[in-house]
Amino acid sequence: MRYELYYWTGIQGRGEFVRLALEDAGADYDDVAREQGDDAIVRFLDGAHDGALPFAPPFLKAGRLVIAQTATILHHLGPPLGLVPDSESRRLYANQLQLTIGDLVAEVHDSHHPIAGGLYYEDQRVEAGRRAADLRETRLPKFLDYFEQVLERGGGRHALHEHSYVDLSLFQLMAGLDYAFPRAMQRMARELPLLHALKQRIAERPRIAAYLASPRRLAFNESGIFRHYPELDDPA
Repeated sequence: MRYELYYWTGIQGRGEFVRLALEDAGADYDDVAREQGDDAIVRFLDGAHDGALPFAPPFLKAGRLVIAQTATILHHLGPPLGLVPDSESRRLYANQLQLTIGDLVAEVHDSHHPIAGGLYYEDQRVEAGRRAADLRETRLPKFLDYFEQVLERGGGRHALHEHSYVDLSLFQLMAGLDYAFPRAMQRMARELPLLHALKQRIAERPRIAAYLASPRRLAFNESGIFRHYPELDDPA
C-alpha cells in the first residue's frame, strides 16, 4: 500500500513521529504537503474530501481510511509495517507508551507557549520562563525516569523487548529534548543511560541513518515543537 501523510511544511512537529516509522519500515508514502503545499491540508480540513474529518494534522490516508492523531496513526501502522509485536497486550502497551510520549510533547510545547498557541513567544516570555523551569526541574525527570524504567523492563534495548515504533518515537523525543534543552539534558544524562543508548542505536539503523542524512529530515527550528531558547534552558 502507498500511504499519504499530511503534515505542515517547514517543521518536523508531530508528523515526524509518523514519518520516522514510515522511513524505518521502507514504506511507500507521499509527503503530501511537501509536494503540493499546505493548501492540500487546508482543503482536507475544510471538508473537501469524503470520509472522516480530521481536526488537525498529522493525518494519514491509507486506502479509503483517513486516520488522525499521532498515536492512532502509529497504532494502525504498527502491524502492517512490522513495528509492533503481534500480541494484543503488547499492541495496547505500545499505544499507552505512545500516548505518554504525546503527553510530554504537549508539555514541551507549552513550555514556550504557556498562555496561547496563537500568541508569539515574545508575548509570553515571562510565563514561559516559569513554565520551562517547572518542566526542567519536575516534569522532565519524572517522564524520562519512567521511560528509562520502561527500557530496563524491556531488556535494556527496547521498550517492548523488540524493535517497535515506540523506540523510534523515543529517539525523536530525545533528539528534540537535546536540541531544546541541551544543558538540562546534559545535567540528567547520567540518570538516562538506556535512553541515550537507544537514541544512538536508532540513529544508526540503515534506513534511519539514510533519512537523517537526506533533505527529507528537516532541521529542528524555532517554529516547531522543540525550540531552543537559551533563556528557557538550565542557567549556563
